Amino acid sequence: MPLFMDAHEGIPDEADAQAVAEAHQADLRIQDKYNTRYINYWLDEEARKIFCLVDAPDAETAHAVHREAHGLVADEIHPVVQG
Repeated sequence: MPLFMDAHEGIPDEADAQAVAEAHQADLRIQDKYNTRYINYWLDEEARKIFCLVDAPDAETAHAVHREAHGLVADEIHPVVQG
């Protein structure tokens, strides 16, 4: 399956490390339903951005997991070229 990196920009101040970890756990709870695998996430607290690495059939499916799990869909999603 293809890999994607998504970016959530301008996240609210209340989205601290704990809140982001909880959102990631919500993704993990439903990822099998969408045949995806959320591999890792990174929070840049200073820039107020979150990045997620996901193995998914396509970008829309990756968005669907976020939408159902917690409603925080990414602003951008990019394929990761493996080489």
